[in-house]
Amino acid sequence: MEAQPTAAHAIETVFRLESPRVVAGVARIVRDLGIAEELAQDALVAALERWPRDGVPDNPGAWLMATARHRAVDLVRRRETYSRKLAEMGRDLETTAPPEEPADPEDIDDDLLRLVFTTCHPVLSPEARTALTLRLLGGLTTAEIARAYLVPEPTVAQRIVRAKKTLATKNVAFEVPCGPDREARLGSVLDVIYLIFNEGYAATAGDDLLRPGLCEDALRLARVLSALMPKEPEVHALTSLLEFQASRTAARTGPDGTPVLLKDQNRRRWSRMLIARGIRALGRADATATGAPGPYALQAAIAACHAHAYTYEETDWRTIATLYGLLAARAPSPVVELNRAVAVSMAEGPAEGLKLVDALTAETALRDYHLLPSVRGDLLARLGRTAEAREEFARAAELTRNERERQLLIAKQHSLPGQ
Repeated sequence: MEAQPTAAHAIETVFRLESPRVVAGVARIVRDLGIAEELAQDALVAALERWPRDGVPDNPGAWLMATARHRAVDLVRRRETYSRKLAEMGRDLETTAPPEEPADPEDIDDDLLRLVFTTCHPVLSPEARTALTLRLLGGLTTAEIARAYLVPEPTVAQRIVRAKKTLATKNVAFEVPCGPDREARLGSVLDVIYLIFNEGYAATAGDDLLRPGLCEDALRLARVLSALMPKEPEVHALTSLLEFQASRTAARTGPDGTPVLLKDQNRRRWSRMLIARGIRALGRADATATGAPGPYALQAAIAACHAHAYTYEETDWRTIATLYGLLAARAPSPVVELNRAVAVSMAEGPAEGLKLVDALTAETALRDYHLLPSVRGDLLARLGRTAEAREEFARAAELTRNERERQLLIAKQHSLPGQ
């Protein structure tokens, strides 16, 4: 009786880890992500039927891949319109052994890289890219994605279905683009991974500040991409940035989930292992760079400054302010300017930071961004302008959709003297 739950647990674990590679391998044969996912699910059903009875295979990932590929070949055979293609492809598929599990975790088939670039194709909206990437590469269910982004499950399901249909109707090739097309698409790939991580690191809405599962999925995708594209500095830079950010996770909330500000965090709880990984990844980014550092390299360098400071007081704010200045020139953004203002306030005083923040109050993009009044409130409080600071914290609390952040902002408001 113990074989059933053991096999079921193994199937769930293996499929979550291996489904991206299975979908990618099958998609190369059928050239349709929707059909590829269905065939991967068919392989899962076969595992559910056989593994409890026959035992878990020694190489479960290869078993799933072989089963899905054989079903893909059968499907291609049944399609009369694919007869010529089958004649060219079939002999190779019949004589080629199923792929083995990679001996080295970084030795991953190029099919996975094709899948990453396909799910992040610019014909899809950012929301669709994120949902499809999480579904096919993150291994998340539709319900899990819906919970992560606090949207109805049918909405996520529609996004995924439409995304697959769009890729099919637009005849998007299942390939890694070359030259300028690859460079243009890579930015989208990195942005989607970063977006997924950020949603886990500081949830937009809901009762929890963190969603660790999303952070883990994004970090895993970044590490995979680094292994697949070892000569791309921005890929290593993004991986470095996420390693550094993830290293602080344990210290960012208290036992009850209350947010802990950077200056109050117990840095002994920061993961030195992840920091070391971040340093190595940043070194790879520097070693492969041929020109000026890209946006992710600059952000990783900023994160490295925080990681190297054993106390908040040791933080090299002048270097951070300089790096934000370079980032603002490389990738202009009101949010970057707001972060630069914070760094300047720490390096040169709150009055200098407030000048920069006040210049951003007219920015349309920041009109409903809760961190603008939050930062302004902090600077006003440091200058002793407590009445104005209270107003800013109250406005920030009204704007945020995250309950934990709202509670923190209200607490700041009430902690100011002169209530």
